[in-house]
Amino acid sequence: MRGSPLFLCLFSVSCWVNLMPTAGDKIFHFGACRVSMSMTEIRAGFAAIKANIQSRDPIRTLSILSHPHSLHKVQSSDRCCITYQLFTFYVDKVFKHCRTEDSFVNRKISSIANSFLSARRRLGQCREQNNCVCGEESTEKFKQILANYEGLNVTSAAMKSLGELDILLDWMEKSR
Repeated sequence: MRGSPLFLCLFSVSCWVNLMPTAGDKIFHFGACRVSMSMTEIRAGFAAIKANIQSRDPIRTLSILSHPHSLHKVQSSDRCCITYQLFTFYVDKVFKHCRTEDSFVNRKISSIANSFLSARRRLGQCREQNNCVCGEESTEKFKQILANYEGLNVTSAAMKSLGELDILLDWMEKSR
């Protein structure tokens, strides 16, 4: 029983450290909602696999996220809604279908997916409290993204979307 106080102390410190924001965390404002994300970690994970993922993209003339209906002109009131939709899109459609034979790449994808899942959860809670609703413009932009995605086979569309993750990350950072 002599080790119990030491274990309790170490456990408490571990919990405290996990609750503190890290230096790479940034707070994003999506309409009325604020979400903290470790953009440094996400970007580092993506940078480590970007070339590998983009080399798997056989159709370079089409983009899922860049289009005349791009994200960069979304009104600030619609950012909560479209960001939640995009996090859901990446968690439910993209990350699920991005598996490779390379375990390193798979671990990086999983890490990014976990970050998105956590952010989606926090944004979803805020969305419910603040009644974020989608405007017509953001609804149309998201429909176009889905149409671009669904125009390809599942694996190609998922890899292409993952390869375009920097477009989403850039948009998020510009709209902070």
